[in-house]
Amino acid sequence: MRRGRKDRESLVRSVRELGAAKTTAEAHGLRLGAALDALDVAVVVADADGNVVHRNAAARPFQDARHGDAVVEDLLERAIPVALSGAHFDEEVALHGPPRRVLVVEARPLGGAAQTGGVVAFVRDITELRRTESIRRDFVANVSHELKTPIGALGILAETIHAQVTDSAAASLVDRLVDESERLGRIVDDLLDLSLVEGQDAPSRDHVPAAALAGEALERVRAIGLERGLSVVDRTPPAVDVLVRCDARQVVSALTNLLDNALKYSEPDSEVSIEVSVVDGRVEFAVRDTGIGIPSGELERVFERFYRVDKARSRGTGGTGLGLAIVRHVAESHGGEVVVESREGEGSVFSFLLPIADPELPLR
Repeated sequence: MRRGRKDRESLVRSVRELGAAKTTAEAHGLRLGAALDALDVAVVVADADGNVVHRNAAARPFQDARHGDAVVEDLLERAIPVALSGAHFDEEVALHGPPRRVLVVEARPLGGAAQTGGVVAFVRDITELRRTESIRRDFVANVSHELKTPIGALGILAETIHAQVTDSAAASLVDRLVDESERLGRIVDDLLDLSLVEGQDAPSRDHVPAAALAGEALERVRAIGLERGLSVVDRTPPAVDVLVRCDARQVVSALTNLLDNALKYSEPDSEVSIEVSVVDGRVEFAVRDTGIGIPSGELERVFERFYRVDKARSRGTGGTGLGLAIVRHVAESHGGEVVVESREGEGSVFSFLLPIADPELPLR
């Protein structure tokens, strides 16, 4: 009898504990739901089978929506299976409204492994960010265009004065004026190039041999290398025969920037090389030098606008601090990336990575 009473008491305690745990879990769930509802970002959570188990308040308008919001719901439905496979999904969509909105849909796997733990998806409104970027690009482009004429005139005037000056001190000052006007001109040209790359929604696409792109970029800087006592070498193996789908003008310009940058920071009698290879399903253009290298603390900043590791050397070689920013934007606009490895005093390797072209895909 006593044993039976103890068993019943134990069962009652267990039931009470389960009830308390359930109540606590429900309270936690309500608090979590309230916290998610307070967010401006739309959040959708799906289980390991891809079934949506939660939408916060910002995400509910997309469900059963019509017109523009229905496009976002379609993206969410495409994003969840991608994230369940273990990949990250990121896609931007413009809704023409009114009002016009720009949204980005992202999805990430939960649990750190494919098909375990489910998926969380986000929808963020980046309309104001894109509007600000557009204003900045237009401002830079307009100001740069306006500056080109007076800067060109200053250069011509300085060269005219130089031809008539006989005093050596005055001639030295005029030489400096010519050099500075040319540097200003290069800055304006680079600003215009950067504005063009940033403002282009999608570059034109052609199927182009990767080796040909590297060869053209190398030819553009070969004379500069000879002038500085440097050898510029194409290390691409003859067997590499791969196509990239790109705007050839932009990619050649980016590779030329990388080669020119390597030449600026290399010592005479050294070598700068470019090599095309296939790495992890992508085309890699590797530009190597044995120059002064980059301190490890500076590697994260070299792609920022106007950032220069060695400011004195950049001024001496005519650098503007915009070349690597242009390279990064060209790579990203083509679905690729640019990375750098460097050791101070030993040189650097800049790897410009692009997706391999699928000849079956139509060009646009």
